[in-house]
Amino acid sequence: MNRSRKSGSHTKRKQRVAVWLSAFFTVYFFVGLKPAAEPIVLKAEPLPFTPKEFYIADVIDERPERGGIGHLITTPGRPAERVDLQGGTVPALRQFVRQSLRQNQSLRAIAIRLKQCKITETAATGNRVEGRIVVGMAFDILRDGESVRLVEYQGGARYNRPASQLTSIEPTLRQSLTDALKFLNTWMNQQANQNEKLAKDLKVTFTDYVNTAETDSVFYAVNRPLTWNDFRAKPSGISRYAAAVFPSFGYEGGSETVNGVLNVKLILKVYVLKSSSWVKEVARNDYALNHEQRHFDIVKIVAERFKQRVPADSLTIDDYNSIIQYQYLEAFREMNRLQEQYDGETNHGINQSVQERWNQRIDADLRKYSIK
Repeated sequence: MNRSRKSGSHTKRKQRVAVWLSAFFTVYFFVGLKPAAEPIVLKAEPLPFTPKEFYIADVIDERPERGGIGHLITTPGRPAERVDLQGGTVPALRQFVRQSLRQNQSLRAIAIRLKQCKITETAATGNRVEGRIVVGMAFDILRDGESVRLVEYQGGARYNRPASQLTSIEPTLRQSLTDALKFLNTWMNQQANQNEKLAKDLKVTFTDYVNTAETDSVFYAVNRPLTWNDFRAKPSGISRYAAAVFPSFGYEGGSETVNGVLNVKLILKVYVLKSSSWVKEVARNDYALNHEQRHFDIVKIVAERFKQRVPADSLTIDDYNSIIQYQYLEAFREMNRLQEQYDGETNHGINQSVQERWNQRIDADLRKYSIK
């Protein structure tokens, strides 16, 4: 019997402790956390424009503060209460865009990076509330698994409402979001045909540089072969060779977007510098000049091959320049290799039979590229 009373008494003490702890935690949570205001239901409605150049593929949250969309004063004289959009800020924005904006996925895919979307309220005189909405977005184009930054938007609105009425908040927020999307639509319409980042296609054209003026540079031309007058430098006293020429090639580039097509224009320059070329008097004959001319021809052939290295379908709109530069370096290495091979096999022109084979090989390549 005594044992039973002790057991019952112990059970009652445990129940009182449990009730006390429950009351403690209930009071603690009510004191420690501010109550949240009712979530804002963002209404979807058709926007006053139809995108012709883009659709919104995603909304990415990059806000520094993500614990809601802001704070509202719901009761005069009391602190503002935390509030969010129904379902969360970013999911609500995704749904708003999906339901309010026509999504034609044959157009350019645009991602919204949400930088700011915040509501701030302060008490005003006359039992009213001053509100401010800030909206900041960055817009990227999505292409080939990469995102390219386009433009940023910063906007928002202010409102003044009675402290007891919350109905003006959602329409003001919705209009601020609409203004951001309207800005994007206007910008895309203006830039679609001329902005390189928005180009839908790419075209490459090559032009051979021709200069008829007398300068230090001799630019390659079929009707303008090298002459001994182009060898202006003083012969090297220590060289065992009779003549030397150092042809090379480079390019100048530019681009222009017209009607959504990125036109990449490259001007090729195949040249010899007179001030770097020399000949000894004993070597001023047609055979030796032909050997030097063939060095020039080899560079021209390599330049033609460089053109074939960069067809439009091998380039990307976002990174065409680095691809062209890489192929140019590869062509430059090929040029050096062929020049060394040519001099090595002909023994710098001394081996006449091999020289003739190289003459025929070079002529065949020149004909192949419609140069000769």
